[in-house]
Amino acid sequence: MDNKEIARERIKKLFSEADEVFSKDKKLANRYINLARKIAMKFNLRMPRGYKRKFCKHCYSYLKPGKNLRVRTKGKNVVYYCLECKKFMKFPLSKKGK
Repeated sequence: MDNKEIARERIKKLFSEADEVFSKDKKLANRYINLARKIAMKFNLRMPRGYKRKFCKHCYSYLKPGKNLRVRTKGKNVVYYCLECKKFMKFPLSKKGK
């Protein structure tokens, strides 16, 4: 196993840990996300699409719909509104054929 594979596994583990601990301790969940981002940057890895949408691109806090995230559709986009930093992110709405 090379270092990049180990880093990918570690990122996956940190995101699952953040998901588990979010309801008890938001600060710890945010710390896990911060560590996962740093690992990805250190090993020059792309964060998978599913993981990219689980944290705010402005304040880097872990996002959970209904708790600290508002999800809306606007035109051909899905708009994520972070309730921590009051900023939003737009993602294109995927087509069913793809």
